[in-house]
Parts: sequence; structure tokens; C-alpha cells
Amino acid sequence: MSFTGFTQHDFDTFAIEGLDGRMAAIRERIQPKFKALGDKLAADLSVQSGTEMYLHIAKHLRRTINPPVDTWMAICPYKRGYKQVPHFQVGLFDDRVFIWLALIYELPNKGNIATTYMNNLKKIQAEIPKDFLISFDHMKKDTTAVSSLDTTGWNDALIRFRDVKKAELLIGRNLSFNDPVLANPAALEQLIEETFQQLLPLYKLAVDTPSL
Repeated sequence: MSFTGFTQHDFDTFAIEGLDGRMAAIRERIQPKFKALGDKLAADLSVQSGTEMYLHIAKHLRRTINPPVDTWMAICPYKRGYKQVPHFQVGLFDDRVFIWLALIYELPNKGNIATTYMNNLKKIQAEIPKDFLISFDHMKKDTTAVSSLDTTGWNDALIRFRDVKKAELLIGRNLSFNDPVLANPAALEQLIEETFQQLLPLYKLAVDTPSL
């Protein structure tokens, strides 16, 4: 299928009670859209990054009782998984679409990456658009506007990412459920591609950081 954008019907998935019912709706309504969109984005990122990229669609297999409050797809250069490497995400909560470069807590090299980012902070501040957002937990909706971060704020955020075991760093955009671009598949795909292109310098800094 071709990508058809996201609609209120997709966001209503997260109002369905119970794990089985919500997961059935995620598989029926959202995951086919992730596949159609993700295949194109992975191909585009493969060209942009110079590395073959693979699409992963969250299956939520660890959940046995509580239904997921969000769902997502991830793109990274590894077939087997994405959580332990820097990756790109597109996903939905009940009220928004999120578009992230995601460095989550499973990332074994996150301390070194935080240091690399601090050492390149002027470059990062110059390249990241002021209308981007930062999140420290991929399971929560809380975000911080990049425009509100001065050098001290950036350093504090990166120190937290480095030193707090469960701290994460996600950078990108959030689009409200009623943003008109969500109903325009071509425009939404272009916006996501542009967002990922703007995040590629941070992605490359992360993947080029030596491990311990």
C-alpha cells in the first residue's frame, strides 16, 4: 500500500481498552502505514547516511497486561534490532506524531556520545533548528523546546543523559494530532525526510563516537 497519512482514527486506537483490542487496532490501522512510510524513509536515509538502513516496527511483545500508550517505527543500520544503537523514530501517542533521532537508555555507548556532543556543542547549537524539541524519556510526552536551551541548558541536558542510567536523549519534532500536514501524505513524508536530514549530523557524531 502507499502511505496515506495519519487520521483521527489512528489516534483513537489509544482509547481502546485492553491489550488485545488495542494491539489488534495497532496492527490493523497503524503498522501498515509504518511499513509504507518506513520503507521509503529507510531507502532515503540509506542514501543520505551512506549506510544501508533497515526498518523496525515496534511489536510490543514484552507487554502482557497494560496496552501501549504509543507505538512507533525505527530505522537504523542493523537488521536485528535498534534499541542499542542511535536510530530514527516516527511514532504516535494519542495526541501527536513524534519524529526523533533517538538515543535511548539501552545504548551502551551513551556516556561517550554525551561527551562527544558536549565537545561539539557550538556546532550542534548552530545546526539544530530552534523549533525542534528534546525529550529525555521515550515513554513520556514531556518535551523541552530547543529554543529555551542556552549553552548551560544544553550542558545540563547532556550531563543528565551521560550520568543518569535511565536518561535518554531524543531530538526532533512533534506534530499535533490536528496538524493539517498529517492528512497530506506527500507533505508529511517530505517534512519527516527534512527533519531526518537536519538530524543526520548529530546521528553521524553519535555513530562515529568510539566505544569504551
